[in-house]
Amino acid sequence: MKNEKQWNSYVEKNITAYGGACVKVAKRVMELLDEDKTPLHNGFYPDIHTANGLICKAADESKAGGITGFTAGCVAQMVAECHERGDEFRKSHNGEEYQGKGIVNQALLTFQYKEFQIVSYRVKPIFTLSKN
Repeated sequence: MKNEKQWNSYVEKNITAYGGACVKVAKRVMELLDEDKTPLHNGFYPDIHTANGLICKAADESKAGGITGFTAGCVAQMVAECHERGDEFRKSHNGEEYQGKGIVNQALLTFQYKEFQIVSYRVKPIFTLSKN
């Protein structure tokens, strides 16, 4: 773990069922990253060599009660900040279209319309979770 102090802060602050589910899933994701050193790439479940695949697998295995797109973003933030492979995980989670800093909230989309047809879309970066 590259940032144990931050991880402990997440654990201490997320005591509700909702926040606790994020912690459970993030913990399992980090365990999976330690167990399998295969490099991550962009993609989705069921490919477990993607951030999305790892989050889905960890959510199922940890029996956290299901997570939403927003909570998946919270999990990604925790893993990105606390795990040795966090930057690799963040890049896989964010996808190829977003190369900036931070974690993309997969639950938010921005659509561009032209003559009643969607011509493109992009995801918006999620806010950075407080470290206090």
